[in-house]
Amino acid sequence: MTRVVLASANAGKLLELNALLAPRGLDVVPQSEFQIPSIEETGESFVENAIIKARHAARLSGLAAIADDSGLMVDALDGAPGIYSARYARVGASDGENLQHLLDSLRAIPESRRGARFVCLVVYMRHPLDACPVVCEGIWPGRIAREPKGDGGFGYDPVFYLEDCGCTSAELAPARKNSISHRARAMRALLARLGES
Repeated sequence: MTRVVLASANAGKLLELNALLAPRGLDVVPQSEFQIPSIEETGESFVENAIIKARHAARLSGLAAIADDSGLMVDALDGAPGIYSARYARVGASDGENLQHLLDSLRAIPESRRGARFVCLVVYMRHPLDACPVVCEGIWPGRIAREPKGDGGFGYDPVFYLEDCGCTSAELAPARKNSISHRARAMRALLARLGES
C-alpha cells in the first residue's frame, strides 16, 4: 500500500477516502498523524485553496497528498457564498448563522432564481513541487428552499433542495447523500483519473 496524506482533520472524509482508495493500493492518513497544522486558505477559487492545502501537506509529510475545497454557489448571489461558505455570515460563524444569513440574503428572491449548486474541487499532488497535480471537480445541482428541513448533514444541507429527490440534502439518509454529493462526484472523477495513470 502507498501512503497518501489527507490535508484535513475530518474523520468522516478520511473513512470515505480510504474506502474508495484502498482498492487502488492507497492508504490515506490524516495530516494530524504528522502534526501538520492547517494552513490559511488564501486562494481566490476552490482549486487554488485545494492546491494550497495539498502542497502544504505534501511538503510537511513527504508523501503524496489529497486535498479538497468545497462550498455552495447560489445563482442569484453571483456565486456567493462560494469560497466563503464556511464564513459567509462572518469569520467564526456557526453553521446556523451562515444558513440564516443565506436565507436573509434570498428573502425577496423568487423560486425561479433560487438555483444553486454545491461544488467540490479535489486535488491529488504527487509531491510538493508537482507542477501538474490531478484536479477533479464535482457539482451537485439544487436550489435553496425557503426554510430549513431535515436534521441530517451539516452546513447548508437543510436548505439545499434536490428536485430529483424531492427533499433537502439534510433529509437524505447519510449513505444516499454520500453516494450522490458533490464530494462523491469529485472523488469518482479522481478515481477514474488515478486509474488511467
